[in-house]
Amino acid sequence: MIQNYLKTAFRIFIRNKTFTAINVLGLSIGISASLIIFLIAHYEFSYDTSVPNADRVYRVVMNLKFNGDESHSAAVPGPLSQVLPQETTGLELTVPVMQFQGDATAKVSIQRDKTAEPLVLKKQTGIVFTNPQYFSLLPHQWLAGSPVSALKNPFTVVLTESRARQYFPTANLPDMLGKEIKYNEDFTATISGIVQDLNNTTSFEAVEFISFATIAQTHLQNNFMMQVWNDWMAYSQVYVKLAPHTKAANVEHQLALLLNKYNKDANKDKANTIRFYLQPLSDLHFNKEYVGFNQRVVPKSVLYGLFAVAGFLLLLACINFINLTTANAARRAKEIGIRKTMGSSRKQLIMQFLGETFLLTLLAALVSFCLAPALLKLFADFIPAGLQGQSLRQPYVFLFLFLLTVLVSFLSGLYPAFVLSGYQPIKVLKAQAFIRGNETKQVWIRKTLTISQFAIAQVFVVATLIVSKQINYALHTELGFNKEGIITFFLPRDTVTTHRQQLLNEINAIPAVELASTGFLAPMEDGPAFTHIAYSPKPEIKEPVQIRWGDPNYIHVFKIKLIAGRNILASDSIQEFLINATYAKLLGFQNPEDAIGQHLRFGEKKLPIVGVMQDFHEQSMHAAITPLVLGGNNGDIFHVRLKPNMAGNNNWQQAIRKIQKAYHQIYPDEDFDYKFVDEAVAHFYQTEQRTAHLLSWATGLSILISCLGLVGLVMYTVHSRTKEIGIRKILGASVNSIAAMLSQDFLKLVVLANILAWPLVWYGMYRWLQNFVYRIEISWYLFVLAGVAALLIALITVSFQAIKAAVANPVEALRSE
Repeated sequence: MIQNYLKTAFRIFIRNKTFTAINVLGLSIGISASLIIFLIAHYEFSYDTSVPNADRVYRVVMNLKFNGDESHSAAVPGPLSQVLPQETTGLELTVPVMQFQGDATAKVSIQRDKTAEPLVLKKQTGIVFTNPQYFSLLPHQWLAGSPVSALKNPFTVVLTESRARQYFPTANLPDMLGKEIKYNEDFTATISGIVQDLNNTTSFEAVEFISFATIAQTHLQNNFMMQVWNDWMAYSQVYVKLAPHTKAANVEHQLALLLNKYNKDANKDKANTIRFYLQPLSDLHFNKEYVGFNQRVVPKSVLYGLFAVAGFLLLLACINFINLTTANAARRAKEIGIRKTMGSSRKQLIMQFLGETFLLTLLAALVSFCLAPALLKLFADFIPAGLQGQSLRQPYVFLFLFLLTVLVSFLSGLYPAFVLSGYQPIKVLKAQAFIRGNETKQVWIRKTLTISQFAIAQVFVVATLIVSKQINYALHTELGFNKEGIITFFLPRDTVTTHRQQLLNEINAIPAVELASTGFLAPMEDGPAFTHIAYSPKPEIKEPVQIRWGDPNYIHVFKIKLIAGRNILASDSIQEFLINATYAKLLGFQNPEDAIGQHLRFGEKKLPIVGVMQDFHEQSMHAAITPLVLGGNNGDIFHVRLKPNMAGNNNWQQAIRKIQKAYHQIYPDEDFDYKFVDEAVAHFYQTEQRTAHLLSWATGLSILISCLGLVGLVMYTVHSRTKEIGIRKILGASVNSIAAMLSQDFLKLVVLANILAWPLVWYGMYRWLQNFVYRIEISWYLFVLAGVAALLIALITVSFQAIKAAVANPVEALRSE
């Protein structure tokens, strides 16, 4: 029986090559999308699942409120990790994790042997300061050294095997113990242990662990603000593991008491509060509200959106299969009638048709599996780096494909199997099975499926247009400062003041350079830089404020406008402030001129306000403009505005090469790393740009599948109305009138699909736009544009088959009577 089913199936596939190819193509698209998204989801949801007792592991984070505006921080005050073990109960482990300031990298020098030159690595990543309990928290296997004593003393360091092999490629692991590593010319640490790398996906990506006790013995004590409770840095995090049966709420209550004890101004009123919160380890990888420094976060909403895209494409593929199969039903009607006459039961026919569907779906799954490596490269922007190198020959991949094949076979094949197996032998053999009156019960189902296809496609089209328009708005709207043609770069950590001024003079002398400045961060940077500043009328206004600083040319490089007062003067330390208009209003000055001459308390100093700047965006369009001050001070970040690129010339690259040459003349051993400010601004919207790219692909694929389904419905309709078309032609109907008659019904379906899709996509995109403080309005013409595009695509698709039927010889149509 099964052998007979297989022979019949293969004969049907070969006899209907076009239908088979279209079906396999449609199913392959849906299954490929599902496979790639499954691989991404499996990778992302596996984060931190290998940590022992992960349900008891938390990161201490903060929920803050400034003037009623809520914010969140993954960083905490430096001294918290030292106080927790002594003044709280219910904690099994307390693990601080700190990184070097700046870009969290360090210059590392390794003396491999006494005779050779030391190995110098200028920007090593993955280095943290932590305590011995770190290795009780994470399942590192020890290869050399003792987990109890390895990080107990200051100036000791533990390496992972991969980092140890990088530093000492030919040495045995035990022989590496006792070797010394110098960090940033600041201190030297002795290797006290080597552990195996974590092979599982995890948020803990450190590979080099310096003893936390080292901080107290170096100037890092001040850099990391280890005695400061009312300020914190992005590089300071604390993890805890609760004792069994301890509730997180109890520990959070104790944290609140600690905060009130050491920072009495933390909760001065309802509009200004700070509260510690225990973030579950399972939430770290998915919660964008608490993003640690260089931490990779993928919100679950993004993954759910990917699931929706895969589900829609798979649904479209199933609908497409159903329409094409029912369109081809007439060719198999006599086969079904004869089989029933010869004794086949309806159950046997259903099993045969489901088996054929399974074989087609299995073929599509094999095609998808073979295409997966190429698709992973094609969609590299969406694929996590750790996933790209993994093998697809994993048991869970084959299990997923098998289950998906069964599911798709059932969804795609069930309805056609019942329709085809339900034909009555007598009507089939008398050629009455496809008289139009006998098919009215199935027509509305096929039309409903077609409407669903184009409604889904329309959702993708409109969503793509709105997302693209919002990204374009974010990238090209007026930011309050100039970002075009400006590069920034850091000086080395050990910069000498005279060298800074010397380099600045040489850069300003380059003909293609319009102006250069030194200072702190550019106006718009990824990650805010807050400081505490007070204004002291009664009552005192003491709020965290964003800070920038630079020499007098800073505002000229970025073309930041002054709306009151004067520019800052040159100084080696902050002696006066410019403030933005938002801060002026917060301080109570409706007229910017009134703020000039007022004083702000900054640390122990009272410094004057000498000017008010026009507001500019210091963060992405997701966030509102916040209070900001700009102090007069030299800094270690250069900001260089280049003269406009002339047509046919490459003067920007020439200017950058000259800047690099001047840089290397002063710092011959340092790397010259620069970035364009406009590219840094665009990076703010990397997620949205990837979303737009993904939507563009989903739109194209959904339209392709929908058109394939529409072809199926047209073919079915043309076949069922062949004699009607022949009679109309004999009676004098023109080709145009017949083509229009066949097309108008399908265009009505597309119009109805648009009307049904528009409210859904409007609501979805309205909700998405709420993530932006500054956003576009959803314009009605986007819906009209998408609707017209859908109608044109549908018209082209339908017209080809309609004209083909209209020009056919009517004699051939009537001869089949």
